[in-house]
Amino acid sequence: MAVVVTTVVCAGVLAATSGAGRTALREAVASLPTAHPAPRSAPAEPAALRVVALGDSVTSGGACNCTAFPEVYGGLLGQRTGSKVMVDNRGVGGLDSAGLLGQLGQQDDAAAVAGADVVLLTIGANDFGDHHDQVTAANCANAAGGDCVSQEIGQLSGDLQRILARIRTLRQDKPTTVLVTGYWNVYEDGEVAQKAFSPEGVAATVDLTRRVNAVVASVTGAQGAKYVDLFGPFEKRGKEVTGLLAPDGDHPNAAGHLLIAQVLVQAGLPKLPSS
Repeated sequence: MAVVVTTVVCAGVLAATSGAGRTALREAVASLPTAHPAPRSAPAEPAALRVVALGDSVTSGGACNCTAFPEVYGGLLGQRTGSKVMVDNRGVGGLDSAGLLGQLGQQDDAAAVAGADVVLLTIGANDFGDHHDQVTAANCANAAGGDCVSQEIGQLSGDLQRILARIRTLRQDKPTTVLVTGYWNVYEDGEVAQKAFSPEGVAATVDLTRRVNAVVASVTGAQGAKYVDLFGPFEKRGKEVTGLLAPDGDHPNAAGHLLIAQVLVQAGLPKLPSS
């Protein structure tokens, strides 16, 4: 505005001046800076969310030949938040809780977790692989009044505590969403289980799954992370669980991975209210 006013004043003086003085004034006016509107800054894009997925073959997408749930989750999360989401799926088929604890001691994996805003964790089923035949035959009880998996239950509890503490240390207590899932079954389920095991064996797998999920939920809550139930969504929605499983009856198919991703998104983030 000051430039415009100066130009008007100079123009008035120019009209009252003649000859060389008028020429000099014209040159002075022409040299004045031209006012331009201030450029508008582009709206800031939401910060990218970094997701790291840890766990066993459920996380890695084993036996599915489909997009595993961490990547599906990333897509759904991006749609919901409007943020760019980068997913780093570090699931390893056959991994147990001790193996995951060791994985977090590796420099590359530790660096990935250190930079993650969201950590997805599914672990524990492979801790009981050595007792598959005993449990599915309903032959896990022992003479001492305990059962064949008691030691593994305790080991899972301790390992999971150390895993979650390690994640917290790597994140240096920065705001982090840690979502830890349970299982619909630690062994085969659906039609595969019904054909392979007796009713008592099927019931024994469900009982073990409930015990594993209870340990995971308890430790997760005590460590300040969030437990995400999968038993209910897979088993209690009136859906035939077989339709959510790969042909081996042990891993999710594409529909199962989509369901897991949807449940995880519904679990919410610190700045994203749960549904």
